[in-house]
Amino acid sequence: MQGGLRVFLSEGNVIKNAVLQRIRVANPSLLQPAAFSRCESTAAPAARIEEHGFESTTIADILNGKGKGADGSWLWCTTNDTVYNAVQSMTQHNVGALVVVKPDEKSIAGIITERDYLRKIIVQGRSSKSTKVGDIMTEENKLITVTPDTKVLRAMQLMTDNRIRHIPVINEKGMMGMVSIGDVVRAVVSEHRQELDRLNAFIQGGY
Repeated sequence: MQGGLRVFLSEGNVIKNAVLQRIRVANPSLLQPAAFSRCESTAAPAARIEEHGFESTTIADILNGKGKGADGSWLWCTTNDTVYNAVQSMTQHNVGALVVVKPDEKSIAGIITERDYLRKIIVQGRSSKSTKVGDIMTEENKLITVTPDTKVLRAMQLMTDNRIRHIPVINEKGMMGMVSIGDVVRAVVSEHRQELDRLNAFIQGGY
């Protein structure tokens, strides 16, 4: 999926650069300070395109798009829960990770993922019914998170660089939700398509 996305983004950047090059060649005045009121009115769309440039989508946009019932704010378990119960919850909700909280404080203690289950339970021959989540989770000091204001491309970079597929969304009040690499990829692809549509409308006089 990530390889296909890189190809898509690369092709999108080629198209974008070609469109901008065509604008510069066809009408350089659009990219220069206007000397007359008529030029000022034609230059305005370029400013609007800049405002809606790439990398404008945030994690908050993804959570809002998913809705409260699907934002993942309820995807958590405690350190005292058994791994079996945690995996049951993941299966029930068709997700690959749960945020782990401390049972008394309700503060974040870490995260448990399918990968933790496979590597630390299945491969090691341990019992998921007798092992606590706190014994196999990825601890808080290694936990990678984002905020609602984090740009989607930044989140994708964090997930790719650290080879993770789920990332909790945290603010000063606590956990806001969870996003997956699938959520991020869909948002990036949608944003680039919208940007190319805006550039196409601009070159055709739609602005």
